[in-house]
Amino acid sequence: MDKISQFVKLLDDALWGLPMIVILFGTHLFMTYKTGFIQRKTFKGIKLSVTKDPDSPGDVSQFQALTTALASTIGTGNIIGVGTAIFIGGPGAVFWCWLTGVFGIATKYAESLIAVKYRVKTKEGRMLGGAMYALERGLNMKWLGIMFALCAAFASFGIGSSTQINAITEVVENNITFVSIPRWSIGVFFAAVTAVVIIGGIKSISKVCEKLVPIMAIFYVAGCLIILFMNHDYIGQAVSCILKLAFTPGAVGGGLVGQGILIAARYGIARGLFSNESGMGSAPLVASAAKTKNPVRQALVSSTGTFWDTVVVCLLTGLMLVSTILKNPDIDMASIENGGQLTTAAFSQIPVLGPVILVIGIIAFAYSTTLGWSYYGEQCIEYLFGQKGILPYKIVFIFTVAIASVASLDLVWDIANILNGLMAIPNLAAVILLSNVIKSETDKYINDLDKTDDTPIPVVDK
Repeated sequence: MDKISQFVKLLDDALWGLPMIVILFGTHLFMTYKTGFIQRKTFKGIKLSVTKDPDSPGDVSQFQALTTALASTIGTGNIIGVGTAIFIGGPGAVFWCWLTGVFGIATKYAESLIAVKYRVKTKEGRMLGGAMYALERGLNMKWLGIMFALCAAFASFGIGSSTQINAITEVVENNITFVSIPRWSIGVFFAAVTAVVIIGGIKSISKVCEKLVPIMAIFYVAGCLIILFMNHDYIGQAVSCILKLAFTPGAVGGGLVGQGILIAARYGIARGLFSNESGMGSAPLVASAAKTKNPVRQALVSSTGTFWDTVVVCLLTGLMLVSTILKNPDIDMASIENGGQLTTAAFSQIPVLGPVILVIGIIAFAYSTTLGWSYYGEQCIEYLFGQKGILPYKIVFIFTVAIASVASLDLVWDIANILNGLMAIPNLAAVILLSNVIKSETDKYINDLDKTDDTPIPVVDK
C-alpha cells in the first residue's frame, strides 16, 4: 500500500507540475487574446447574473447556474489553499494566484460558451451539456468526451465529497472542544442533509446554492474585511511584501520568507488554478443548464465565477493572512508544518472572530462544494450510462459522504488531484480546438447580448 501511495504521489506531482501550469496559464493567455480581452466585460457579466431570462431554454436561472458553480469552486482552497501557497511559495504567491484569476476569466468564459453552444436536450426537456458534448458534437471526438466524463465522475467522489467532508470533520474536531462529537456522526449528518438536496436534481441543488452561496460568501468576505480593518496599519506593508516577494527572494517581518519568482509563481498559479477551476471543465456542466438567450450571455455570467473566487476572495484571504502574520509576532512560523496550520494560526490571533470565521467558512464552503460536485458527477454519469445510472450514482455519492469523516484521505486527495488534472486535458483540447468558434460566437453576440440564438437544440435519448 505504501508503494501504491508513493506512486500516486509521484504521478500527482508530475501531472500538477510545471507542464500543467504552463498549459493552463498558457490557455488563459491565449483565450484572453482570442476573445479580445473578454475580462473587460466582467461587470456586464455581473449585471447579467442577476437578470432573468424566463422565456429562454434551460432548467435554471443564470444566477442559479452561477451560484451552483460557485458552490463548487469557492471551497477550502480559498481558505486553506491560499495559506498553503503562502507557506510554500512565500507571500509573493498571492500575487501570482490573483493574476491567474484575472486571466482565468477568459478560459472560464470560453469553456462555458462551448458548453452552452453544443448542449442537447432530453425527451423530457432537461438540458445536458459540458466538455463531453462539445468534444462529441463540435469536434467528433466522442472518445475524448468519454475520458472527460469518466474522470469527472470519479473526481466527484474524491475532491467533490470525501475530501470536503473530511475537512469539515477536522475543523469541527479541532475547534469545537466543549462537547465531544463522534467523527462518524458528522459524516452521517452531512450524508442525510446531502441526500435531501441532491435527490431533487439540479433544480433542488440550485435552489439551495442560490441561497447558501451569497450568504456564506458575504459572511466570509465581511469577516476578512473586519480583520483587514483591524490590521489597517499593516495593509500597506502586506501589499509591498506580496509584490516584492513575487519576484525576488528575501525575508520580511513576521518570519515570512519569499523563495523567489519561480517558486512563488509555481505555487501561486497552481493554487489559483486549483481554486477557480478555470480550464477543468467543471463549471460548464451546470452553465449548460441555464436559461439564456445565447451562449455568450451565459458565458459572461459564468466567467464572473472566477472573478469572485480568485480575484476577490483569494486576494482578500491572502492580504488578511499576510497582514495578520506581520502584525502578530506571536505566530511562530518555524513551528508551522503546512498551509492549514498557517491559516489556523493566523485566524487564531483574532480574538473570538477569527476562529468563528474559520469554522463556519470551512463548513459552509466544503458542504456547498459537495452539492455542486454531486451535480457535476450526475451529468457525467448520465452522459456515460443514461438516466438509469443516476440513482445508483446518487446512492454511492451519499454513502461516500457518510464514510468520509472516518476515512484516511491522503491517498484520496492525491487520486482526486490526478483526476482533476486528467479532466483538464480533454477540456482544454476542446477550448483550444474550438477557439475559432468561440471567437465567432463572441463577435456575433457581444454587442447584442439580447439577440436570441435560433439554432435548434438537438433532442437525445438518454
